[in-house]
Amino acid sequence: MPQGERLSQRELRNESGRVLRAVGEGQSFVLTNRGVPVGRIVPLDAPSPTLPIVRPAKRIGGWASLKPQRVENDRPMAQILDEMREDRL
Repeated sequence: MPQGERLSQRELRNESGRVLRAVGEGQSFVLTNRGVPVGRIVPLDAPSPTLPIVRPAKRIGGWASLKPQRVENDRPMAQILDEMREDRL
């Protein structure tokens, strides 16, 4: 269970001023909905929780490994643009 005072949704709604003052003073809360923890309210300067590294990332492939492929019926770009412009006339 995360550290901090448990705070129900109803308490947050009814006592939001007190909660905001307490958070401003550095206190943290665990927000619950029907007794089930659903979130945390922490001061902005609180350290972020670290994510556990399950396995190191591997870089395989990616955009750098893609190469342009030429089509046998390639036409010059000028010709393609001229054909596109003819459609507008």
